[in-house]
Formats: sequence, C-alpha cells, structure tokens
Amino acid sequence: MELTILVDNTCNTRNLKAEAGLSIYIEDDTKKILLDTGASPLFLENAEKLGINLLDITDLILSHGHYDHTWGLPHLVNLYAKDNSPRQSVPNLIAHPLAFNRRIRGEQEMGINIQESVLNKYFTIRKSNVPVWLTDKLVFMGEITRNFAFEGRLTIGEIIIDNGCEPDYMIDDSALVYKAQEGLVIITGCSHSGICNIVEQAKTVCQDNRILSIIGGLHLRKPTSEQINGTMEYMKNNAVKNLYACHCTDFGSRVQLTQLDSFKEANVGLKLSYT
Repeated sequence: MELTILVDNTCNTRNLKAEAGLSIYIEDDTKKILLDTGASPLFLENAEKLGINLLDITDLILSHGHYDHTWGLPHLVNLYAKDNSPRQSVPNLIAHPLAFNRRIRGEQEMGINIQESVLNKYFTIRKSNVPVWLTDKLVFMGEITRNFAFEGRLTIGEIIIDNGCEPDYMIDDSALVYKAQEGLVIITGCSHSGICNIVEQAKTVCQDNRILSIIGGLHLRKPTSEQINGTMEYMKNNAVKNLYACHCTDFGSRVQLTQLDSFKEANVGLKLSYT
C-alpha cells in the first residue's frame, strides 16, 4: 500500500501548496482510493503536480462531513463532468450515514456543499456505520465506539437530524486501517471520535494489537491536559512505532508529542509505503 498526502495545513515541498484541510491518496492492490477532498480544488492541483490522475480512482472515502474534508467534492464532480473519455466503472463513495446531514455553527455552514442527487450521477454511494473492507487488507472503520472519557466528547456546532438541530458530536467521524506485515496503519481524517478510540476499534476489527503507524489529524486543538496526557500515555503503552500527526493537531500539541520517539513530521507531498 502506498499513500500520498495531497492536502494538509502545512507544506515543505516546492510547487505544492497547503490549506486548512486534508486529502490523502492511497493505492492498494488494484484500488485507487481518495480519502477526503480538502476544502477547495487544491487537492486536484497538487495531485496533478504529483502525477496522480484522480479520474482513475475506484473509491472515494469521506472521513466525516465537515467542510475542510468535503468542499473539494464539487470540483471533483466538475472534473468528471468535463471528462469525455470512456470509464470502465463508476467509483464508490463510502461514508457514515450522517456524513451528508446539514451542519451549522452559528450562521456558518459546516457540512457538505453538494447535493447527494448530484453525487449519485458520478458515484455509487454506500452509507455504512459498520466496517467496509475495500481490499483484503484495507478497511473503512464505520462508526467508532467511544470508550475513553478524555476524548470524543466535544461538539462543534449543530447537526440537522429529522428536521431538528442537535449538538454535533460528529458521530460520523471514521478512519481507514491497513493490515501491514508489521502491524496496523491507521489513516485518519480528524479523529473527532478520539484517536485512542479509533486505534482500539482498529485492533478489534483487524484482530491485531501491533500499531505500526498513525497518519492524519488527531484533533488536538488546545486540548485539556487530561486529553493530551491521556493520548501520549496511550501511544506509549501501545508502542506506536510511527506517529504522523498533521492537519488539526495544533503547534502546542505537536511540541508535546515530540517527546514520543514515534513522532514524525507530516505535510503535503509526504509519501509512505507499507507491505
């Protein structure tokens, strides 16, 4: 399995750009998978510069329904609409059932900015709150069980459910997990559900307690001391070998995470390979 970060909050690579969002391109076996689309057309621009053809993706995974992970969708649809070449198959779009619900924060729109009816023209949409295996080794985790008291308890704005507003705990927040030879590779969007909760569920679904790598946003933004200390203790106790924290992991949290031997730098253009 090979992955490339197309969009992140930081970039150290010439000719590529960053934004407050996340998008990761993954290849495994015959699958070409896009996890999230960032907040703009930037993921398309960076992909082109990296020689990645997003017209060829077989699967689009939405980690959750927030704007900084999904507002690139209209631009991807526009790319497909302009393409006149014959296509062998329609790509799958996999997400939690709540990912498409409207989200607001005050007067701000926080959720997906394209109608499902439009997406249905270009994707086969599959909504699932249970794990979905994309290949023999790669799985979409579905809804994450939240067991740790120090994480996954915060709300951001409100979500519209059955025409009513409810506090948004981002129940749709999910992740991908790859079963590598040396252990599990966990690829997250934002970890609103809690990175420790995600890892625990990955261990259960994949029947493997070895954590080789964690890549993605940890949603450590001005975390409480209980959360950052609990997260660091968990990483130590589970012998995480590589921690590529990016996107919604703030500077202060990254400084503290550097105390872990596993901490690695991650930004736009990072390429990783696993067997």
